[in-house]
Amino acid sequence: MYAVIFRATIEALDEEYARVARRMRDLAINEYGCLEFVCVREGSEEVAISYWETEEQIQRWKEDPEHLQAQELGCSKWYKSYQVQVVKIVRQYVKNT
Repeated sequence: MYAVIFRATIEALDEEYARVARRMRDLAINEYGCLEFVCVREGSEEVAISYWETEEQIQRWKEDPEHLQAQELGCSKWYKSYQVQVVKIVRQYVKNT
């Protein structure tokens, strides 16, 4: 399993951002096989983590035309800076209640 970790410093978020973010999450899960997608914000920082079975799924998601357009909006409008890390999960521990 793989995780994509997106970390950003927020410039300004608006209603369009909220709409696009919802669409990107739905697209990743419903069209590209994303297993889980979580996002948190604190102050001017945002962290989103998505989980995937394969690197191929991640690559197809990265190249999706709607996602590419959202990335451009992120660069030009919503984020001061960002970084993306693709990591392979080698171990996982889970405690369920």
